[in-house]
Amino acid sequence: MNELFGTLSDSTPVHRWTLERAGVRVRVLSYGGIVQSVEVPDRDGRSADVVLGFAGLEGYLAHPEPYFGALVGRYANRIAGGRFTLDGETYTLARNNWPNALHGGERGFDRYVWDVSPVEHGVRLRRVSPHGEEGFPGRLEVSATYTLDEDGALRIAYEAVTDVPTVVNLTNHSYFNLGGREAGHAGGHELRLAASRITPVDEGLIPTGDLDDVSGTRFDFRQARKTGSGYDHNFVLDKGVTEAAEEVAEVYDPASGRVLTVATTEPGLQLYTADHLGEPFAPGDGIALETQHFPDSPNRPDFPSTVLRPGEVYRSETVYGFSVR
Repeated sequence: MNELFGTLSDSTPVHRWTLERAGVRVRVLSYGGIVQSVEVPDRDGRSADVVLGFAGLEGYLAHPEPYFGALVGRYANRIAGGRFTLDGETYTLARNNWPNALHGGERGFDRYVWDVSPVEHGVRLRRVSPHGEEGFPGRLEVSATYTLDEDGALRIAYEAVTDVPTVVNLTNHSYFNLGGREAGHAGGHELRLAASRITPVDEGLIPTGDLDDVSGTRFDFRQARKTGSGYDHNFVLDKGVTEAAEEVAEVYDPASGRVLTVATTEPGLQLYTADHLGEPFAPGDGIALETQHFPDSPNRPDFPSTVLRPGEVYRSETVYGFSVR
């Protein structure tokens, strides 16, 4: 089902698509590929929306920077100095997180209206990012397919092709609160994460190039424990890059009994405890689990590559599963 959700200042309509299966209801917007809501039951069968977002389009337009539920690209996370060199040519990007580029630039994929078409149990979003958009090379044809599996898991599959060499790193930027959108601080959620290392960062949140062991540190979530706060870090997933999505994380809310699992093909996961959220939410009201390649990979040849060349197909998939305990 789709319905008109709102209209942009240039009269472009924004539609909302509702997906339902196995007791899970997900709403997706054509604007920014935003996951507006995910309604799932708690241990007593009471449903609540477990992602942060807004009831109307004006909320997203007024609060773009937290990227609530958005499809982030061309490059999720940061690129140092807003520049990278590929095949001997240096590209300068929009430096919207001075002095770095963040989440695709001043107007990333999260601020465009996508073409949407229905598919079985879901929708497919498409757009063409022209050569030079936000400084990135190549005409990039992108699709993101949102479907619900038979058990109600939300599956997001990305594909992209280019006409000249470029870099691509796509993710979804939902903030989860398994107690419900209005439940308050999510620091009591328990996280298990299959990552033995992180990419440590400098004061600008740019990776130093090292891979640090999490043993004995606050970054060790290999055994489930409360998330607390103070995280905006990329974790190096033990599984690496995989053809099929493999489970890498589990989040449990003891109060509601809701469980979120995350499976992905990606080699990294950015854990962000939303310590800088502002009105109408408060710091720590949600947890973002951004599956991705590593930050600043275009400038780090020893990191898993984010280069996409003509004739290749970029593919990435992440699955969010829901259950109760």
